[in-house]
Amino acid sequence: MRHETIEKRLNLMMVLIVVAISIGGLVEIVPLMFSADATEPDENIVPYSALRLAGRDVYVSEGCYNCHSQMIRPFRSETERYGPYTTAGETVYDRPFQFGSKRTGPDLARVGGRYSDAWQRLHLTDPRALVPESNMPAYTWLAEKMVDPELVTTKMQALRFLGHPYSDEEIAAAAAAVTGKTEMDALIAYLQELGTNRRNRR
Repeated sequence: MRHETIEKRLNLMMVLIVVAISIGGLVEIVPLMFSADATEPDENIVPYSALRLAGRDVYVSEGCYNCHSQMIRPFRSETERYGPYTTAGETVYDRPFQFGSKRTGPDLARVGGRYSDAWQRLHLTDPRALVPESNMPAYTWLAEKMVDPELVTTKMQALRFLGHPYSDEEIAAAAAAVTGKTEMDALIAYLQELGTNRRNRR
């Protein structure tokens, strides 16, 4: 079929574009669905605790991934700055994963434990008090907004249905674990664990 024929028939061109994209997508996605590297957790990777799960939801809802990636590429310049490169097995419990591509701020894949809770709290409240050149906005309202214990329990139940290995005991204890916690507490808990299981693996 000559390309002039395709270019002159819009409907045919759209169908062929969809077919080409579908084939390309299947070639990339289907092998990953059957690869243990992409579906099995790496060593020391466990599902998020109740408080960290709530913190991850705050991270997503506040759009932190718009300025911070959580994916270290396998290049020397990245591994020397941030630590071991990101693997698929590291993110099996992320729905959706937070790889990101824009780095207005630094990558956060290995930020856990690098700063104290007090540092994280001040940074979220007044970023320029710690990093004068920062253009990150303040998130003061997170210190006032409380985590919803019932919502966290429901999310853990839904994630277990999707294959996350939460036990009955973990789900039963979830509400108590987040009761009285603010969204800032939860976000800090989430940030403080990022990459701590892989920091010393090169």
